Amino acid sequence: MTTVMISLNSPYDFWQFGEWHLKLLVADFPEVTFELVADVDAPGRVPEADVYFGWSFSAEWLAQASRLRWVASPAAGVDHLPVDRLMEARVGLTRGYGYHGRPMAEHALGLLLGFSRGLFLSQRLQARAPWWKDQLADAFFDLHGQTLTIVGCGSVGTQLAIAAQALGMHVIGVRRQAHRTDGIGIEWKPASRVDEALARSKVVVNLLPATTETTGFFSATTFDACQRGAVFLNLGRASTVDHTALIAALDSGRLSGAGLDVHPTKPPAPDDPLRRHPRVVLTPKTATFSRTYMDRAVAFFHDNLHLYLADRPLNGTVVPLPDGGTHAR
Repeated sequence: MTTVMISLNSPYDFWQFGEWHLKLLVADFPEVTFELVADVDAPGRVPEADVYFGWSFSAEWLAQASRLRWVASPAAGVDHLPVDRLMEARVGLTRGYGYHGRPMAEHALGLLLGFSRGLFLSQRLQARAPWWKDQLADAFFDLHGQTLTIVGCGSVGTQLAIAAQALGMHVIGVRRQAHRTDGIGIEWKPASRVDEALARSKVVVNLLPATTETTGFFSATTFDACQRGAVFLNLGRASTVDHTALIAALDSGRLSGAGLDVHPTKPPAPDDPLRRHPRVVLTPKTATFSRTYMDRAVAFFHDNLHLYLADRPLNGTVVPLPDGGTHAR
């Protein structure tokens, strides 16, 4: 019998695996044993598992995980997981996708509207200015007719593109490899031509993952290529941005504002210049907050578990299952 160990604990109910999620899995997979464990107990319980479904996984656990065949993460990114060690140990790894795009698109639009309509500026001025209409008249900008560039434009970026187009924006998608999205109307550019896209864009959204190739992608040179007065939003990874160069671009007016959902340190130090910069809005890594997050993550895992038990390739594969994709040792 296959044993699935689940360690999806969180202080937030929408990121917490609940009893009704367990009932769903037990009802649909009577041949599978499901074990819910607390984070502190996970290292000692991994040896019992064929499948691990959780937020985090330590490379140190692999030494005792002789039965383990598949690690399933509900997260979209895997830079917090020991990908190379899992590959060496011949343990499959999957990530989640398809349910991060909607809340992230909403988050990006919230930041974008805050800057374009002067909402953030208004909030700063309301307590100290007698009337701040003139300041907003100088600072606001229309979204309709503007160009938005999404760097690292995959499934999340595509959902953002659809929302931006509904506001009348033209969208450029930048990614390493050529891509096609029928019916959506994204103008695609390869990463080698990103400067062309930046020069045309009032808004730049960074959705890059953390890899050796993307570290410091947004540098002084990259920001210099941006249209003067552009707004920069980072919902990707903090490591992809040179934050000293970002602050310099804000101070020089190259960028008129920056909305950051990811930060070099968590939490930022009290004296971190990003906290106090008048053109920066920080959110504490909340772009994927969604009341339906865990429901959709479990549904994704549910479908993948069917594939796993049928010896079929899994969705969201980062490290393939060994032995031709089968789960039998």
